[in-house]
This record gives sequence, structure tokens and C-alpha cells, in this order.
Amino acid sequence: MASEFQPGPLALVGSGEYLPQMVEIERSLLAGRPPRYVQLATAAVPDGPAVVDRWHRLGRAQAERLGVESIVVDVQDRSQANDAVLADQIAGAGLIYLSGGHPSFLADTLRDSLVWEAIESAWRSGSALAGCSAGAMALTSWVPSLRHPREGGTQGLGLLPHIRVLPHFDAFAARIPDLLTRFILPHEEAVTVIGIDEDTALVGGPGEWTVEGRQSAWVLTNSGREQFATGSKITTPLVSGD
Repeated sequence: MASEFQPGPLALVGSGEYLPQMVEIERSLLAGRPPRYVQLATAAVPDGPAVVDRWHRLGRAQAERLGVESIVVDVQDRSQANDAVLADQIAGAGLIYLSGGHPSFLADTLRDSLVWEAIESAWRSGSALAGCSAGAMALTSWVPSLRHPREGGTQGLGLLPHIRVLPHFDAFAARIPDLLTRFILPHEEAVTVIGIDEDTALVGGPGEWTVEGRQSAWVLTNSGREQFATGSKITTPLVSGD
């Protein structure tokens, strides 16, 4: 079993949470950990109840494929994020998963809450923690607005202050060719900006990662991008406070 004194693995996922093509990645995150799969679809709340329910159904189906218990923690606002009963459901998780949607809403809802405190505590005690798309973006310290770049962004959850994440990178790079120069590249030189393709994940962390899935991850700089195919290692140097 994972040591209660050592943080568990992290996964930053470009897309594909709870889908069959990602089951082996989620299985590896659960390996050696309690068969309790904690799932939060908070990022999907702005899209309405039907979308949240869809994520809940997909999460339960993936847990069934994996042969583990699905624990849906239904946090939809700040009040629920500070509900001790909901926070208590996170304890003893093998894998905690923040699925996709709206990264700013997710960060603003969970930041400095009892639920986020429980998530971070569980991860630091050995639970695996994954974020897909919005979930991956929110784990950093700054979440840019992809829909409205001129509006800036919001403070993230701060677990990975040395990284910025651009999920669905293969789709975004095709649709928005000047994405990097407009609003993704940070001013801080110590921050590593990573694009993660769909159905692809960075697993490990916080400073050493392996690319898993069917496509690639990309390290982005003002001079261009470097591709890292499945199986490649990526180092993201830590900054003070990590």
C-alpha cells in the first residue's frame, strides 16, 4: 500500500476522463491504493444539471470497469465546498478525479474550502489525484480564460505553481494558432507551460512526469514547442514554495 506520509501520483489529462480508452491510466493510478474512486464534476456545473449528471454516470461506469467503488462528491457551489459531510467523503480515496468543464468556476468554488483541504490532505497522504482538462488547469496557480482571453483569468488551486496546462492541445493549436502569444505563455520564467493532447496524460509529478495515452505532450516556449511522445519523460523544475 502507498505510504501515508508520501504524496500519491498526479495525472494531468488532456481529455478523455472516464472513457474506455483511458481506463488503463486510471487503473495504474489506483494500483496499490484503496478501491475508492472519488469523483467531482464541479467544473461542469455552469453547463447545467444534465451535463453534471452525465459526468456522474460516466464516472460510475468507469469505476465499474475498474472494479472499484465510485464515490460521487457533488459539490456545486461554495457552500457545498465547505460542507464537512462532503469533505469527509474524500478520506481514504485511492484516486480523486476532477473532471472537465469550466476551470475558473472549479478553482473559485474549491479554493480554500474544506473539500479542497480534504483533497490536498488525501493526496499528501498517498491518494492519487487526477485532473482532466479544466481539472488539470485548476491544479496550477493561475487559470487563464480560454473563452475570453482579454478578461485574464483567476487564481488556481495552487498545487502546481510551477506549471501552466493547456489541455486539448491538438484541437486548440489547430483552431487558435496564436494561442501562445495571446494569453498562455506566463511572464514568470520559472513556470513550464505544457500542452497536453486529447486522450493523453502526464503522470507522476510534481517535478518528473511520464507521457501516457495515445498522443503527445508539448513543452511550450516563446521560441516554439517541443513534442514528447508516449513514454517520454518531462521535467518541470519546481519553484519556491512547491
